[in-house]
Amino acid sequence: MAGSVTTGRTDGRVQRGEETRRAVLRRAVEIASVEGLDALSIGRLAGDLGLSKSGVFAGFGSKEELQLATVRAARRIFYDAVIAPVEEAGSTGLRRVRLLCESWLGYSRARVFPGGCFFYEVTAEFDARPGPLRDALAECAREWHGLLLAAVREAAATGGLRADADPEDLVFVLVAVLETANSQAVLFGEEAPYDRAGRTVLRLLRAEAADPRAPELA
Repeated sequence: MAGSVTTGRTDGRVQRGEETRRAVLRRAVEIASVEGLDALSIGRLAGDLGLSKSGVFAGFGSKEELQLATVRAARRIFYDAVIAPVEEAGSTGLRRVRLLCESWLGYSRARVFPGGCFFYEVTAEFDARPGPLRDALAECAREWHGLLLAAVREAAATGGLRADADPEDLVFVLVAVLETANSQAVLFGEEAPYDRAGRTVLRLLRAEAADPRAPELA
């Protein structure tokens, strides 16, 4: 009996600890997407959520670990918002490339993160600052670019692209278009950059397609 009571109490504390951690990270990604990762602090998050500093600190241990955990949480949110819907659609070739780009624009437009694209915001803080945070952000960027590149290469391998198309160049330009749309939409408070980016993505894909009139580019 005593053992089961102790186990129940332990399980309850673990559950509360996990709930606190999730709440902290939800608030952390919101703050960081607007103000950057350097704006995060144990004290601020404790105050925003009505928690004790010691309780928040126990879940992370340091500001850097809090920042790294925030990046990991943002990565999961990004995957669920941008990549998972395309995976569920089961698309291939140029259609997959188009859907990935449209899904990314939809994620920024919907303000899944209050500041637009979380990674666009925080990468500018750390792209010239060597260390674990830059490494984590670089890994996230490589993962997204690699996913898009794999889709473009698949399109090329199955005859969807012109023989002289360069997949890496195409991905470079597509990412630039998406990120510019995010930046301008957030800065100017306008929807037009998303519409403009969507049209530009289609023009780029048609220009590189073996058949510019392919159904997936209609």
